[in-house]
This record gives sequence, C-alpha cells and structure tokens, in this order.
Amino acid sequence: MDEYFVLFREYMLVQKPSSVNTRDSYLRDVSAFLRYLEGENITSPLEVETETVEAYVQHLHSLNRTNSTISRNIASVRCFYKFLILRGDMQVNPAKSVKLEKEPKKLPQTLTSEEIDLLLSQPNVTEAKGCRDKAMLELLYATGIRVSELINLNVQDINLRTGKLFCRGTKGVRTIPIYAKAVVAVSDYLYRMRDLIVDPDNSGDALFVNLNGSRLTRQGFWKIIKAYTAEAGITKEITPHTLRHSFAMHLLQGGASVKDIQTMMGHADISSTQVYVHLLDLDNHVKSVYNECHPRAKTS
Repeated sequence: MDEYFVLFREYMLVQKPSSVNTRDSYLRDVSAFLRYLEGENITSPLEVETETVEAYVQHLHSLNRTNSTISRNIASVRCFYKFLILRGDMQVNPAKSVKLEKEPKKLPQTLTSEEIDLLLSQPNVTEAKGCRDKAMLELLYATGIRVSELINLNVQDINLRTGKLFCRGTKGVRTIPIYAKAVVAVSDYLYRMRDLIVDPDNSGDALFVNLNGSRLTRQGFWKIIKAYTAEAGITKEITPHTLRHSFAMHLLQGGASVKDIQTMMGHADISSTQVYVHLLDLDNHVKSVYNECHPRAKTS
C-alpha cells in the first residue's frame, strides 16, 4: 500500500496542478482509504473493484461524515485510480461510476403575510438604528433582492420619486418597482436619519451604513434580522434569504407569472424560480387535504 501512496504523493506534488488545500485533502482522503482497505484485508489497491469503493462510501456514512466530505473522498479516490491507470497499473477506474445520492433539495422557508407584518413592525423608527432597519426590511420584502445586493446599494440606486430600485449585478441592472410603504420607510431613513450615522470618509455613497458610519456588512444584517425575528416571536428558521423567498412566494400567490418573478429576482435559470411553484402546489395540496378531511373544516 505504502509504495502506491508515495508515488501518488509525488504525482500530486510535482505533476498534477492543484491548490495546496486540494492536494492536502486528496492525500488525506487516499491515505484513509488505503487504511480502510488494510482493515478489510485487501492487500493491494489494485485488487479493488467498484463494490469495494461503494462499501467505503457506506463506511463513511456510518462515521456520520457530511455529504460534502464524502463527495470529496470519492473524488480523491477517483483521482488516485486515474493516476494508477496513467501508470499502467490499472485498466479500469473502480471509483468512476460511484456517486453520492443527492439529498432531496430543501424547499425554501417563507413567512406568511401576517408574519411579515409582525417582523416589519418591530424596529423602533424613532431611533436611527430602528429607522434604518425598517427601511432595509421593507426594501428587501418590496424588491426580493439578495442581501448581498442590499448592502451594496448606493444612494443613487434608488429613485424615490418614481418608486424604482436599480439593482446592479454582474449581468447588468435590474429595475424593480417599490411599493409605497417601502418608499416612505427608505425616504424617512434617507432624509431624517442617515446623515446622523454616516461617515463620508468610510461609507462613500452607501445607502445603508452601520452605527460606525461604514457600509453595512452581510454579517451585520444577519444579526439584525435574527434579533427582530426573536422579538417578533417567530419560531421559523430564518435566514438572510427568507424575505427574498417570501417576496417570490407572495407574488406567485397573487397571480404574478414565473417569468416576471424570474426577471425581478435576477435568476439566470428559470428553474431557480420554479421552486416556488412547487412550494405553492404543496401549500395548496395541504390546504385541500385539510379542508376535505378535518371534521370541522368540511362544508355541509
């Protein structure tokens, strides 16, 4: 076993272009795989067949390794056998067809319109922080932009007179309408409170700044939304994307087309937007079953 590992290490160090982290991970993974083979009384990696690699994957599952770790281990073992094939020691890669079964994609968590109202009512708008937070939450729910896009907004990216937001991304600018309450909240912050906390030397034209006057960070916003969620007594698992998901779901419920929602959200692939259709279908199915089966929900 050791001789093949030494040769593979030399190959990774000298011939295969890869980052230090990738190289070290592959070497660790292959070393662990070879130790597993020894424990299974397999004296040479050349004896390994696909079933052996599949059994190793199950072994990793039994050790409660994460899917990402197991996927990397499979890639490492596959690379090891590619090397042995290059050397002429093997004809077939036993790890080539081994794949990790994908977990079902989790549907996004959304808030009800009542929960949205509750969340948006938490900030104390008489204070600079609360006024800013109210503006951010309203703007997120009004436009469905990403948190990264929110914190990168500049003052000139919003036209309060026409009620439009210009969200600048790598693939151009999206123009998104803003409902009146969000316009009022942002106006209130921009004209009444922003000048009290902004530091022109550090924030530039940043629309939203922290209490030190610098551009707000993603981590800073995450702490803000977690605090208001707790204050509102909302027990759902909230992420920085929850308002974005809720924006899409509520538009869909209101009759907006998937294509229009895709445009507003900036999804390159419409399949990313269609996940909300599945969520709506599931919601409607649950309501239908409830109304049909619950004794006090049945119509006479």
